Amino acid sequence: MRRVAQVIHVRPEKLDEYRELHRHVPEPVLDRLRRSHITNYSIHLLGDRLFSYFEYHGDDLEADRALMAADPDTQAWWNLTAPCQQPVDEAAPGEWWADTEQVFLMK
Repeated sequence: MRRVAQVIHVRPEKLDEYRELHRHVPEPVLDRLRRSHITNYSIHLLGDRLFSYFEYHGDDLEADRALMAADPDTQAWWNLTAPCQQPVDEAAPGEWWADTEQVFLMK
């Protein structure tokens, strides 16, 4: 299992819209996440930053991410959520949600 934590800005003027969108995530989007071996997925907010965490139980995260990106339901969902977001300054070129470094894990 691989733990993945990421950060992105939420546009302040879009915060209410972002919250409302996530009250009703479409089932096909959730199903695609499950079929991509993603579990225990959550998104948290602090100020204008969103922090996401999920656990990946597959063998090839990049391949599963590509399947998500090719999924029409996921594309439609991202078309709704993307205008609410903005990459953080620390994001690598072309990176939307910036991956974070795990510096501690209690087992």
